[in-house]
Amino acid sequence: MKRPLRLLTAAGLMLAASLAAVGGGTAQANTQICDKYGSTTIQNRYVVMNNRWGADTPQCINVTSTGFAITAEHHKATNGAPAAYTAMYLGCHYDACSPGTNLPMRLSGIRSATSSAGFAYPDSGVYNVSYDVWLDPAPNTHGTNRQELMIWFAKRGPIHPVGSRVASATIGGRVWDVWSGFNGSSDVVSYVARSPMTKWSFDVMDFVDDVRTRSKVTTAWYLTSIQAGFEPWVGGTGLAVTTFSAAVSAGVRTPHGSPSPSRSLAPSRSAAPAPTSAAPSASPRSAEPASPDPAATSPAPAAVPTSGDRQSGSVGWLVLGAVVVVLLLARGWLWTRRRRGPQPG
Repeated sequence: MKRPLRLLTAAGLMLAASLAAVGGGTAQANTQICDKYGSTTIQNRYVVMNNRWGADTPQCINVTSTGFAITAEHHKATNGAPAAYTAMYLGCHYDACSPGTNLPMRLSGIRSATSSAGFAYPDSGVYNVSYDVWLDPAPNTHGTNRQELMIWFAKRGPIHPVGSRVASATIGGRVWDVWSGFNGSSDVVSYVARSPMTKWSFDVMDFVDDVRTRSKVTTAWYLTSIQAGFEPWVGGTGLAVTTFSAAVSAGVRTPHGSPSPSRSLAPSRSAAPAPTSAAPSASPRSAEPASPDPAATSPAPAAVPTSGDRQSGSVGWLVLGAVVVVLLLARGWLWTRRRRGPQPG
């Protein structure tokens, strides 16, 4: 009888270990980054970077399993460069590539570049809420790319994109003010939403298709990275990316719908020229304040199961197997006891 008892004990220990694995497999501790150019990876897919390139003011980010939140009190002049471009991204940025990325990829070989992001931002401070997309004539992962494409979901305070407003366009079913300029190292085309958004799902290639009509970009150029985050000038605490996803698929592109013909505008005489900067992601701006409107949202896509979800599923099968073993052993032991009768200890 000692052997069945040992087997039952072993099975029980295996069951306990399996339950412990289930409890600890999904636990994730937050990571705080305060280093000026500090970064980390999440979901084994994206890079999160502090990237406080434009200020000496302290700034920290609290990184979670789905995004990050900023803690900072910047005091930058709004007619110059921002304090930072703090973001998470897919692709390559200054030699730091996200795990398993297929970027850079030639534009002619991209079928789609779908992305989704959710943002939270306060009613104070001066900042923009933006995507930063980088393009280059070569598969450049090392330094500044030749073309910057910005998509402003929202802005607050007297800031505007680099350059001047040149047109309006309808892309992804939304109307955008289009700005064009040069930041000292890269050409920049920016799209500013007419009403603020807190989340949106879209195809980045719809904007790339439009940029090709306004710049030197051709289908022989490369998409290097897709980034989502913030450029703060004043304040910073409360800015957060709550969710982010991006996926670039190779193949023959079938546009979801060509951008509507743009209405060209004469350069605004009231807009002061923005200073230039050779630093990465430097896009000095100046514009009218815009109050965030949380109602102007669109649903984010369902979350893709992560490796943690798959691990939890495997552990669940292990637990079930252990329970079956325990039940079978217990049944065999009881059957033996009935057949042989009471045994001496």
